[in-house]
Amino acid sequence: MRTAAEISAAVRHGESTVRGPVQEALDRAAAADPRIGAFRKVRHDAALAEADELALRPDLADLPLAGVPIAVKDNVAVSGEQCRHGSAATADRPPETEDHPVVTRLRAAGAIVMGLTHTPELSLVGMTDSVLGLVRNPWDLTRTAGGSSGGAAAAVAAGLVPVAHGNDGLGSIRGPAACCGVFGFKPGYGTVPSLLGSTSWWGLAENGVLAATVGDAALTLAVMADDPALAAAADIRPERLRIAVSTAPPSPGYKVDREHRTAVEDVAGALEAAGHEIVEAPRYPLNVGPGSALTWLAAAALEAGEYDRRALERRTRSLAAAGRAAARIGLTGAGTRRHWRDTGAERFIGDADVVLTPTLMRPPPPALRWGRRGLVRNFVANTSYAGLCPPWNLAGWPAMSVPAGVHSCGTPIGVQFAARPGREALLLGLAAYIEAVRPWPRTAPTTAA
Repeated sequence: MRTAAEISAAVRHGESTVRGPVQEALDRAAAADPRIGAFRKVRHDAALAEADELALRPDLADLPLAGVPIAVKDNVAVSGEQCRHGSAATADRPPETEDHPVVTRLRAAGAIVMGLTHTPELSLVGMTDSVLGLVRNPWDLTRTAGGSSGGAAAAVAAGLVPVAHGNDGLGSIRGPAACCGVFGFKPGYGTVPSLLGSTSWWGLAENGVLAATVGDAALTLAVMADDPALAAAADIRPERLRIAVSTAPPSPGYKVDREHRTAVEDVAGALEAAGHEIVEAPRYPLNVGPGSALTWLAAAALEAGEYDRRALERRTRSLAAAGRAAARIGLTGAGTRRHWRDTGAERFIGDADVVLTPTLMRPPPPALRWGRRGLVRNFVANTSYAGLCPPWNLAGWPAMSVPAGVHSCGTPIGVQFAARPGREALLLGLAAYIEAVRPWPRTAPTTAA
C-alpha cells in the first residue's frame, strides 16, 4: 500500500488518476474488512463520484492530500451520511447536511472520504463493539482493536487506508494505535477544531490522526490544524531533549505488564544513545487515576443524557448511571482536571521536555460484545489496560503513541510521549526519528496489502 504522501504526489504530478487510489482502497476493503469490521459504512459509489469531481478541480496540483482515501470516525458529521455514534438510538437521525470542520478541511485538501469507521456507543470505552458492529484487531482477530477509534486503527493496520481520522477524549486515538501497531497522534487543546459531543468532554476530547507512517500523520495533521508548517515537522530532528520516563500506572493497585515496561526502557535506551538525556519521572499524584475514572463516568452521564435510555446498550446505561450517582455526592473529577491542568502536569514534567510512558498497561482484551455486559466488567476491563493515556487529556497537552515492538502474545506494543502545549512539531520530529532507527511494519502481517 502506498503512503498518503506517495498517493498525493502521484496525483498532483499526473502520474495517477484520482479515481485509481480510491478504487484500490475500496477493493482492499471489500476483500479484508468482512473479517475485521473496521467500517460502519464504505462509501463506494459516493467516494468514486467525489474522486471524479476532484479530478476536475483546477487547483488539483496544489492539494496536499490530493486523491488520498481517508477513513472518518462515525462520530463527526459527514455531509450526506448519518452520524450513528455506534448507537441504535441514532437510527432515525437524518443524513448530515454539513461536514464537521475537520472533514471540511480534509476534503478541501483533496482527501476522499472512503468510509465511516466503527466506534463503541457514544465513543465511551476502550473496546470497539456496538449494536452496529464489532471491530477485530488485524494482528489477532480474537482481540479488540481498542477504542474508541478502534475502527480507524484497524483500517490503517489492515492496509485499507493509509491514514484515518480519529478522536481522543481519554486515550481513544493512542490506545487503538498501540493495540494495532500504528502511529496515533492527539493534538493539544485548541490545535484542531474539536466540537465533539456535548462539550468535547469539557475540552478534553480532540480530533487527531492515525497513520501507518509519521510523515502521513504530519501531513494530515497539518491539514486538520490549518497549519502547513506541521507537514514538515517530521523532517526536523529535535535537538538534545530531556526526557522524563515513567512506567508506573497513574492509579494505585494497577500493574503495567513487564513487556510494556521493557519497550519503554528500550526506546529510552535508543534515545539516550542518540544523545538525549533520560531522567526518571516522579510518581503520579494519587488523585490523577481516580480523577480520570470519575471524569470518564461523568462524561458517560453527560453524553447519554440526550438519548432515550431504552435505546442504549446495557454498558452505556450502567456507566451513565454510575456517573450520575457519583455526581450526586460531588464526585465528577472536575477538581482533578482543574488541578492537573493548572499545575499538576507541569510539576510532573519538571524541567524535562517530553514525558515517555507505556501507552497501554497490557495487551488488548478479547474482541467481545462488551456492550452487553455491565458496569463492573467494563470498568475493570477498561481501566486495567487503558489507564495510562488520560492524564494528558486532563492536561490538554499533545500526546502520541509510537509503535515499539510486538508482545509475546502477538499483538503490538506502543509507547506514549507527551509534551507541553504547542509542541506538536517537536513530538512529530521525535516520532519520525524513532521510526527511522526503529522502523515498524506498515500493516499487520496477516493483512498486509
